[in-house]
Amino acid sequence: MENVTVTNKEIPIFFAVDDGYCPFLAVAIQSLIDNCSEEYKYLIKVLHTNISDENKKRITKYERTNVDIEFVNLTYYIEKVKDKLYTRDYYSKTTYFRLFLPNLYPQYDKVLYLDSDIVILDDIAKLYNIDMGTNLVAAAQDDVIQTTPVFREYAEKVVGVADYRNYFNAGVLLMNLHQLRKFKFQEKFIYLLDKIKFAVAQDQDYINRLCKGRVKLFGREWNRMPIEDPKIKVENVKLVHYNLAYKPWHFEDILYKEFFWMYAHETEYFDTIQNIRDSYTEEQRFQDNQSHKKLMRLAKKESDCVGDDRKYRH
Repeated sequence: MENVTVTNKEIPIFFAVDDGYCPFLAVAIQSLIDNCSEEYKYLIKVLHTNISDENKKRITKYERTNVDIEFVNLTYYIEKVKDKLYTRDYYSKTTYFRLFLPNLYPQYDKVLYLDSDIVILDDIAKLYNIDMGTNLVAAAQDDVIQTTPVFREYAEKVVGVADYRNYFNAGVLLMNLHQLRKFKFQEKFIYLLDKIKFAVAQDQDYINRLCKGRVKLFGREWNRMPIEDPKIKVENVKLVHYNLAYKPWHFEDILYKEFFWMYAHETEYFDTIQNIRDSYTEEQRFQDNQSHKKLMRLAKKESDCVGDDRKYRH
């Protein structure tokens, strides 16, 4: 990537999407803009391999004096490892793009990576400004892992984190690129790709495996999933992450759906998103519901293939 001068007031923010996800990227960017501060310059980089010119034009309309949007085609970069990148279900290989950021952007020491199935309810600069120390990443606990016993066991036995409560969700990720480069993160990731296949959470499992012991956990209000939790009050939520099958554009009964539709209504993709919801079939909804059960069975099978010596830990 080209050399640029980075100031303390600039916040590099990365998304990774394919063409079909642009409507939801627009919602995420709209929510970011509505809550951003004039004090900062928000440098949004959209990593992709196949976004149409029409979608680029529509997304670029969200630029402001303090919000810059750049599309970065990574086809050339991903070509050399694409055969090693395992995906399942609705995932695409764009989900791995975050793992290449340390080497792709040597001019940055710290960046934010955000999934596109989110809405931001506070100034994202507050998250970026968290002190990471020498940790490789900062992230929130993964709500799905924390609340499901079979996934807790998978995190400890298969991924290898010492305590499932340390397993984090990589969809909202503050990355210390300087430390990740020193750690030779990408070199180690490529090596692991040849040796281990994580089938449950894929790239998220790799990054948990590689970074364990050097992770700063921030509050789950910055990566709140639509799962009931009486400990988290709605007024304290700063970012909602509609991960897995918890999509308000597929289902009516999703927690925090009102925030998604509020920002979606502001975008020119609103009609498109409504059409996606209205044309989503009962068969597709059934398959979505089954996908979670399938994932649990997969995690159980993976865990059953690993011996368990955790009782000997002190």
